[in-house]
Amino acid sequence: KGIIHRDIKPQNILVLRDGSVKVADFGIARIVDAQKTMTQEALGSVHYISPEQASGKDIDERCDIYSAGVVLYEMLTGRLPYEGDSPVAVAIQHINSMALAPRELNPEIRVGIEQITMKAMARERDKRYDNASAMLEDLDAFRKNPNIVFDYDNSWLPTGEMPPVVTPNVPDPVQQGQGQEDTPLPDEEVPGEEDDDEEEDEGGGNHTMAIIIGVIAAILLVIFLIFRMLWGTLFADVLDTGQTYTVPRLVGMTYPEAEKTILTDEELNGHFSITISEETVYNARYEIGEIISQEPESGTSTKSGNTEIIVILCGEPEEEDTVLVMPDILGDDYNTWADKLREDYGVIVKYNPQYSNDVAEGLIISTQPKAGTTLTEGQSVTINYSKGAKITTVDMLPLIGMTENEAKEAIRELGLEPGTFTTVVSNEPKGKVVYQSIKANSPVELGTRVDVQISSGPQPEDPSEPEEPEEPIVPTEPDAPTEPNEPGEGTDEPGVPEQPDNLPQDETHNIVITLPEGRTEDSSISIRVNGINYYSKTVKADEAQLTVPYTGTVESVEVILDGVQLGDESYTVS
Repeated sequence: KGIIHRDIKPQNILVLRDGSVKVADFGIARIVDAQKTMTQEALGSVHYISPEQASGKDIDERCDIYSAGVVLYEMLTGRLPYEGDSPVAVAIQHINSMALAPRELNPEIRVGIEQITMKAMARERDKRYDNASAMLEDLDAFRKNPNIVFDYDNSWLPTGEMPPVVTPNVPDPVQQGQGQEDTPLPDEEVPGEEDDDEEEDEGGGNHTMAIIIGVIAAILLVIFLIFRMLWGTLFADVLDTGQTYTVPRLVGMTYPEAEKTILTDEELNGHFSITISEETVYNARYEIGEIISQEPESGTSTKSGNTEIIVILCGEPEEEDTVLVMPDILGDDYNTWADKLREDYGVIVKYNPQYSNDVAEGLIISTQPKAGTTLTEGQSVTINYSKGAKITTVDMLPLIGMTENEAKEAIRELGLEPGTFTTVVSNEPKGKVVYQSIKANSPVELGTRVDVQISSGPQPEDPSEPEEPEEPIVPTEPDAPTEPNEPGEGTDEPGVPEQPDNLPQDETHNIVITLPEGRTEDSSISIRVNGINYYSKTVKADEAQLTVPYTGTVESVEVILDGVQLGDESYTVS
């Protein structure tokens, strides 16, 4: 169906009650020629992995045929073709080694099924079956004739010779004209078949020799097992020095660098040696000649006096390896390049938005890896793009009541700039802040200038003027006004007309301010008379009206509440 499973193994093969077989877990499968997503998770199970998967190369349906061959190998022999102390060790064997032929582990295995298994497990993809149908055709041929020997290149044998048939006494149903598919096993009696004494006598010598060889082999095997057991128990304590050594990390180094690392380190020198694998593997993450893997892995503990570290170097890319280079995309739109990198380069794109005052929103700031770096399919590419300038705000502190130095220090600690500091006449103590241009507890952008007014104390008394009361005077309403007010008798009674501004200079007037309703916090108020700062204080949130006395001619009044100037309708002068 054009789907590559990429994780064929016994755990993913289900045999149902009716004998039918299902393949499960398509978690890392992909469609042929679709977007390539080779990741660490896509490697599948390392014991069944194909060489091209293990080396990070491009794959096709033949990688599943290889894995199916490993499953068949395990079913025939009862063991896996490659074992190791770590996944890397097993993967390296899939890439570089050739498994023992099944008949070397069990001579009773038929030649035909061994040929099918080893052809499916060929390291070079071109030597495997082209597709599952071709492998199924040979399996069906073997099922019908277990004695069949295929005309294959038996490259898994040391000499490449055709292996001998171990069970020639099993009749060939096809040759005997039998159409049934069931074939008697070697130990089963075939109805109607008579023993040929003459043939038995001729084969007696060979049979005896086979028994002798088998006995000798069994004795040697027992001796080997006993020796290995003694070596691991009795001799281990004698030879074990108790000293352990940690395998160093050599990945990413060249061979000369790795050799120098071991020779110049007293803890490593004499305890480790480096062996370079004959086969190189191309990996775009490393430069040519750098070590891309090692066995044993770094960090592993060993008691060996001289542990051999086998390393694989990064080689030149083969023709099937597409060499892709990270483009220079700085300043371009990140959405456009994210799609292009995924579709044309086969990489996994990750995003990292960042604040930037220099790069406009949505444009690329930088990439990892950088432009010019060689890419490999399935690797991750991070795009750092701008989400615009970062506007940072802080909550303004209440400065009212502070000294000038305290206010400046508080402004700077907030990341703001001290603005203009002026003195105004105020009933508040001299030297204390009575006004701030930014309202307390309101958000303000970093770097904003804050203007402050400092009290110079109450206005000096003039002997020629009437004594000014300490507290603001609220005008007294007449008990029962019956006639319009005379000029000079201003009042805040609604409906009574205001008095003209050009009042005699020797009179004291009241500036009556109506404060806005609905305030929930205390406010700072500042009054300018005739363009000069005259009065500043903090009014409570529940105050609705404020009366301020003023002696002299009133030409203009400005009322500023929490930095905002109120309209003329907010006050009256009487």
